[in-house]
Amino acid sequence: MERSTAHNWWTFFPADGHLDFNPKLYEAFGEEIFRKIVRHELCHYHLYFEGKGYKHSDADFKELLRKVDGLRYAPSLAKKERFYRYRCQKCGQEYHRKRRVNTKKYVCGRCHGKLSYVDIK
Repeated sequence: MERSTAHNWWTFFPADGHLDFNPKLYEAFGEEIFRKIVRHELCHYHLYFEGKGYKHSDADFKELLRKVDGLRYAPSLAKKERFYRYRCQKCGQEYHRKRRVNTKKYVCGRCHGKLSYVDIK
């Protein structure tokens, strides 16, 4: 499991005390990892309302996290790179692009032929 921050996966909001979890966590990592993530957030919650160190770098947080067997780092969900494939209708040159190409505006760089969309890879 790689180290990463939990942005957009789960969050503790101290102002009103609620926790948010992304449902994809459970789908991607299963029940055991999800439970450890919940324990992690509950450590923040408990320590915050006890007036103790609730941040990741605080000793109180690290100690409680060890006791409850929570996750220290967020599991990383590898994103699959997506590419749009285009082919020149004249010379057959293929282009792979991360963003869509306006085929009415752009032409083949090799022969200036018309580009056509092939698929997403």
